[in-house]
Amino acid sequence: MSTPEVKRKLATILSGDVKGYSRLLAKDEAGTIRTLNAYKEVMTSLIQQHGGISIDAPGDNVLVEFSNVTDALQCAVEIQEELKKRNDELPEPQRMEFRCGINLGEISEKEGKLFGDGINVAARIQLLADAGGVCLSGTAYEQVKNRPEFKCEYIGKQTVRNVAELVRVYRVLLEGQTSSLIVRWERIGLSYWKRVDPAVKVIVALIVAANAGWQFYTRFINPHVDLTSKDKIVEVASIDKMAYPLPDKPSIAVLPFANMSEDPKQEFLCDGLSEDIITALSKVGNLFVIARESSFSYKGKSVTVKQVAEDLGVRYVLEGSVRKAGDKVRITAQLIDATQGYHLWAERFDRELKDIFAVQDQITKEVIIALEVHLTMGEEARIHSRGTESLEAYLKVAEGRICQYRNNKEENAKAQVLFQQALNLDPNYAAAYLALSRSNLLDLWLGASKSPRESLMKAIELAKKAIELDNSLADAQGILGRLYTMAREHEKGIAEAQKAVELDPNSAAANFALAFTLNWGGRYEESIPYFEKALRLNPLGPPNFWHHMAIAYGETGQYEKAIAALKTTLRHEPKDVLAYICLTVAYMYAGREEEGRAAAAEVLRLDSDFSAERFTATAPFKDPARRERFLAGLRKAGLK
Repeated sequence: MSTPEVKRKLATILSGDVKGYSRLLAKDEAGTIRTLNAYKEVMTSLIQQHGGISIDAPGDNVLVEFSNVTDALQCAVEIQEELKKRNDELPEPQRMEFRCGINLGEISEKEGKLFGDGINVAARIQLLADAGGVCLSGTAYEQVKNRPEFKCEYIGKQTVRNVAELVRVYRVLLEGQTSSLIVRWERIGLSYWKRVDPAVKVIVALIVAANAGWQFYTRFINPHVDLTSKDKIVEVASIDKMAYPLPDKPSIAVLPFANMSEDPKQEFLCDGLSEDIITALSKVGNLFVIARESSFSYKGKSVTVKQVAEDLGVRYVLEGSVRKAGDKVRITAQLIDATQGYHLWAERFDRELKDIFAVQDQITKEVIIALEVHLTMGEEARIHSRGTESLEAYLKVAEGRICQYRNNKEENAKAQVLFQQALNLDPNYAAAYLALSRSNLLDLWLGASKSPRESLMKAIELAKKAIELDNSLADAQGILGRLYTMAREHEKGIAEAQKAVELDPNSAAANFALAFTLNWGGRYEESIPYFEKALRLNPLGPPNFWHHMAIAYGETGQYEKAIAALKTTLRHEPKDVLAYICLTVAYMYAGREEEGRAAAAEVLRLDSDFSAERFTATAPFKDPARRERFLAGLRKAGLK
C-alpha cells in the first residue's frame, strides 16, 4: 500500500477570529450567530474578489490561502473597514470585531488537508492583533514594506510553538490608528512637552523605556511570564516518571478551583465552575481531558503541578481560584505546561456573579487557543451550550452534585431536593433533569429505593427529558444507555451509549457507559477497549470501573487480568464488598479455589446478609447461561 504523497508549497495565509466571541455567545447566542453569519458573508465576498481560497471556517475562525501578500493584506484591510462600518451601527456590547494575522510561509498538503508552519505562524500572530486589527509576520512584511498604501509598525519578536526561531511581528496601521506615544500625546494637547527641562525629559524617557521594555519582554520575548502569580517558574515534570504515556494530543487536567472566600458554602460554586470547564473541554475531539473524579482527588491537598502531571500522565494543568464577595466575584486561572515549567496563559477576571457563565466560557476558549486546537462547527456549538439563564438554578445543581458525589443515602436525598428546587426555578434546565436521573439510579445502587422498578423507570424518563431539552449532553445519553441495560433492553442501551461517545469522545463516563452496555450485552471483547480508555481518562476514578472491567476479563478467559484489576481497587478501598464478590468468581474461574473461598469469606465478613441468588438476579446478563455460570462460581466458593 503506497504512502500518500505530501506536497509542499509557499503560500500566503490569512487567519482570523472574533475577539471576545465567548462573551458575545454567552449574552445572546442566537443574535451572535446571526451577526457572525452576516459578517462571514461579507468576508467571503471580499475574499473571492481578491482571489483567496477558504481552507477552513469553523465557528468564528477563518483560514484563507492567497497567491500573494498584497492581495491578502488588501483583503484584510477592506474586511476591517467594512466590518467597522457595520459595527458602528450596533450598540457597543453587540459589536463583533475580528482580528487577523497574515504570514508568508511553507505549507504542506496531504490527502486534501493543509498543515505546516505557514498556517501555524498565521494563527499565532493573529492572537497579537487588536480587535479590528491586522498583524503581519516578518516574511509577509518584506513583501509589502515599500508599498505606500500600507503603513506598519514593528512590535517585536514572538515565540511560536513548534517553530524554532522567533518570528518578527508587524502591526498594520489602519485608518485612524497611530504608532507612537509622542503622536498620541500631541493629539490630546500635550505639546508643552517641548518646553520641559531636558533633565526631566531624560528621567521620564528612562521610566517609559523601562516600562516598555518589560511590557515588550512579557508580551513578545517571553509571553509565558505569569503576571498573576509570585511563582514565575514551576518545577518541571519528568515524562519518564509519568504513570502513563503522554497521549498523542494535547493532554490536560483541570484541578478544582480553590475557594478563596471566607464562606465554606461557596465550595459548590468553585466545584461547579471547575466541573463545567472539564465537561466543555472534553467535548473537543483533539484534546485529552482527565475526568472530574481524578482531578478532584487532589481537592484540599497540597500538591504540585509536577506531581499532578506525573500521576495522571498529562502535559498541561489548569488551576485557579474563586473569591466571592456579595454580588462580585474574582476568578483567576492559569494554564501551565508541566513538562516545560512555565505558564502558558494566565488571567484574572473581576466580574459580577451573574457573569460567571461568560467567564467559564472565556476560560475554556483561552485554553483551547493556548493549546492551538481548532474546533469543528459541532464542537464550537457544544462547548458553548448553556443549560439555564438562572444563576440560582445553576448554583442549586452545583451544590446538589457535591452532595451526590458523597455516595450515601442521606446526601443523595439532599441532592434530590436541590435538583428539584433547580427545576422549580427553571423547568427547562436539562442538567437538572440529568442530575435527578443519576440520583434515582444512585438510589438503586445504595438500596434506598422502596420500589427499584419504579426508580429505574423514573430515572429513564428523567434522562430522556434531559436529552429532549439538550441533545448535546453526552452524560445523559450514557446514563440512559446504562438504564436501558439495567432494564434488560440491551440493544437500546448500546445504541444510546454509542451516541454518548460520539458526542464526547473524551468523556470517561461516556466510554464507561458504552463498555458497560457492551459488557452486559454479551459483547465482552468489544467492551474491554472502552473500559481501558475510561480508566486512562479517569485513572483515579470510581471502583465500579474496575468491577465491571474485571467481569469482562473473566468472561473472556483473562482471569489473571481480572484478579489484578480487582486487587487494584481493593488497595484503595479494602472494604469494597463488590470487588470481593467479583474477585471470588475470578479466582474460581481461574481454578484458584482456595483463594476464591478466602475472598468469599471477606464478602460475608463485610455483608453477613449477602445472597448469591439475589445478587446475580440483579446483574443484567443478556445470556442466562452466563448468569448461571457466575452464580455457580459464587456457590462453589461457599456463598449461598
